[in-house]
Parts: sequence; C-alpha cells; structure tokens
Amino acid sequence: MPVLFTFILALFSLMKAPTPALPVATGKDFCQIYGSVYLERDPKYKNTAAYTVFLNEEEAFANMVVYRENNKLFADATAIWYITPNKAFADHIIYVTDNRNFADFTVHFTDVRSYATCRE
Repeated sequence: MPVLFTFILALFSLMKAPTPALPVATGKDFCQIYGSVYLERDPKYKNTAAYTVFLNEEEAFANMVVYRENNKLFADATAIWYITPNKAFADHIIYVTDNRNFADFTVHFTDVRSYATCRE
C-alpha cells in the first residue's frame, strides 16, 4: 500500500500545472473602418451591423473623429468614410444607437480631412 501511494505522488509531480488562459480580445478593431459605410438606424436590423456606434457632438470625448468624403474612391484611410445610401454597396454596416452605453465606440464628424483620427 505505501508503494502505491508513493507511485501516485510521483505521478502527480510529473503533471504540469495548467497554463493560464490567454487574454481574450474584448472588442473589434474599429480603427480599421474606412471606405463606404452604411449607417443603419432601424433597430430591427441592428444584428446585421458589425459595430454599434454613438454619434457624439463633442470631439473631445469621441473615440473616432470621422471625415465624410464625397467620393468613394478617396475614402482610403482610417476614419475617412463615404456614407452610402445603399446597404448593398457598403464595405461596413454600422448601427447608430441613441444610448451611449450600448455603443462599441463613439464618433464625431469633422469638416476637416486632416483632423480625422482614431483614438483607441
């Protein structure tokens, strides 16, 4: 009996301790959004959107300062969006919410292209 107990203790010493789990990414990288964007406002279709956004009136508190481009071809950098009226032609579909707490990030629209930026 003591030999069996010693053998079991020896087996336990050979076992590795469990490695801690890797941290899980909690959110998507919203700084990669550029190009044609469709802003979905109907709550029925919010599940089709990749992100939920709150439109902020204050630039200082926004996560992303976005410039609205008039031509789809020039919307080629971070935070430069061409707002498309058709969902079928959009690169990104974003649901606009009225509640800041439900948003993945906040957006402020600017009139100056060089002010467009992403703040993570």
